[in-house]
Amino acid sequence: MKKLSLVFVAAGLMALAACNKQTPAENAIDNQAAALENQADALDNAADHASNEATESALENASDAAENAADAVEDKK
Repeated sequence: MKKLSLVFVAAGLMALAACNKQTPAENAIDNQAAALENQADALDNAADHASNEATESALENASDAAENAADAVEDKK
């Protein structure tokens, strides 16, 4: 009985996964947005460890710009 219920659960999950397939273009957009968000996080971390205020401010501005770019890419979807 447990094996049969496991088969039904697996079949249901596979059916749900098939319903939400993305196109290659959508995958590329998601990947590009994720890369920009990672870049923004890295810049934000660098700003946290900056040696002076000017460097910190410049890194935070670059982080904000990367976040905005990520948002713009996601809006293309």
